[in-house]
Amino acid sequence: MLWNWNTIDACFISKSWHIKSTGMFAGSCIGVILLAILLELLRRSVKEYDRYLVRLNAQHDSFIAVTRADVNDAPKGSDQEARADAGLEGASTCCNPPAPSSTHGPIVNTGYRPKIYEQAIRALLHTAQFIVAYFLML
Repeated sequence: MLWNWNTIDACFISKSWHIKSTGMFAGSCIGVILLAILLELLRRSVKEYDRYLVRLNAQHDSFIAVTRADVNDAPKGSDQEARADAGLEGASTCCNPPAPSSTHGPIVNTGYRPKIYEQAIRALLHTAQFIVAYFLML
């Protein structure tokens, strides 16, 4: 790519996209701006689709999410009582090692694995994002 002040009779992206007038140059500039907008819309749609999948999965109670705030919001009292009330009897914190529990098994955060068609949609969105970003880079 060379620095070129001559906008007329220049090629843009490929030899077939030959700029022959000032109007074609202006159209090319507007096209690049629209590509950048499209790229940002694709990025946003990828994030929104991921959030949608997690929200959908959370509604079906498919996974357990335990955060540090769950332990801090527990009722006051002895540490063991607070942990038992929060359902974290067998869980460990930064200061306390895990205690054996006869009533609760270990808390496991299983996360979320998208189904095959959900993953295919995500892959399609990522591929479209990559293609638009590649053309924008050119």
